[in-house]
This record gives sequence, C-alpha cells and structure tokens, in this order.
Amino acid sequence: MKYLVYTFLISTSLVLASCSGTSTNEEKSNTNEHQMEEHQHEVTADVPTKKKSASPKKEAMAMVGSNHIHIEYSSPSVRGRVIWGGLVAYDKVWSTGAHKATSINFPEGVVINDTDVPAGKYGFFTIPGEKVWTVILNKNWDMHLADDYQETEDVLRFEVTPQKIDTIQEALEYKVESLSDNTGRISVSWEYLKISFEVINK
Repeated sequence: MKYLVYTFLISTSLVLASCSGTSTNEEKSNTNEHQMEEHQHEVTADVPTKKKSASPKKEAMAMVGSNHIHIEYSSPSVRGRVIWGGLVAYDKVWSTGAHKATSINFPEGVVINDTDVPAGKYGFFTIPGEKVWTVILNKNWDMHLADDYQETEDVLRFEVTPQKIDTIQEALEYKVESLSDNTGRISVSWEYLKISFEVINK
C-alpha cells in the first residue's frame, strides 16, 4: 500500500512539474514574441523615409555617327510657378537646370554654329531673353549652378530663337537626336518654350 501511495505522489509531482514547465515556456515564448514586435516597431520607426528630389538627376544621350553625345542635368518642374522672368531671370547666365551645372560631353570633336568644338566635357549654360537666348559652352563643367561661371572660360557662344510649344513641358527636358550619319540635334524644353541647335561631327 505504501508503495502505491509513493508511486502516486511521484506521478502527481511529475505531472505538475510538466504543466508548470509548459506554462513557463509559453510565457517565455509570448514575452519573446512581444519583445520582437516592439523591436521591429522601433527599427521601423527609426528608418527615415527618403524624400523624393524636386529636381531629380537625369541624362540625355544619343549616338551621332560615331560620337556618343551625353548630357547630365537636374530637372526642375514648373509646379505652377512663373518660369521665364520669374524663377529664371532674363538676361542672366543660367545653368539651364538645377543644383549642379549641366554638363555635356563630346568624345569626338564637333562643329556647332560654324565653330569647331574640341572633344571634351563642357558646362552648358544659357542666357534667356524675352526674344533671343544665348547658348554657352564653358570649359568649367564642375560647379554649383552658375556660381563659379566665368565668361573668359567660354569655348562657344551663339544665339538661338526660342520656339513656343503647345503642350506644357512640366519637367525640364534635354534631348539628343540623330538626324543623319554625322548630324544631330540638341534641344531643351521647359514650360511652353523650346530651344534647339544642330551638332555636326568633324
């Protein structure tokens, strides 16, 4: 009889211990899951949301014969603003883009407006006017806007007449187009205006 009682007590103790262990494990598991959720929430809260640039970097390029003409620029948008004579002043040198100065690269020499332009990378600037624009290629392409622009570094200056376009060009856009084996066209469009000029391989 004592043996049976002893066996019963041992069995009861084991069952209670097992239940207690299961409860403890479940509590630990629930605690760990809760802590993990809190940690994930904290990590998510600490990660900053990257703000989209109002003037994203863009590129325009094309092969004109064997010459790979490549333009790098930042593209601002109209966003309901007055552009010509407002955001962009008349009769002042403009980087014709935002942030860094626009650059244009000619791996091979070209002829623009009857002027020889050696192979190289140049800063592209304009001077917008109410009726006529001046297009500029400058030796210094690595600058913020036109902050360090110096006319003495100009390689080429010539005038173009802006064209009106019917549909608004919300974001400033450059294009390089191949017209023939050795001739291409570069254009800049923004708001309701567009300028363009031809480029000929030497």
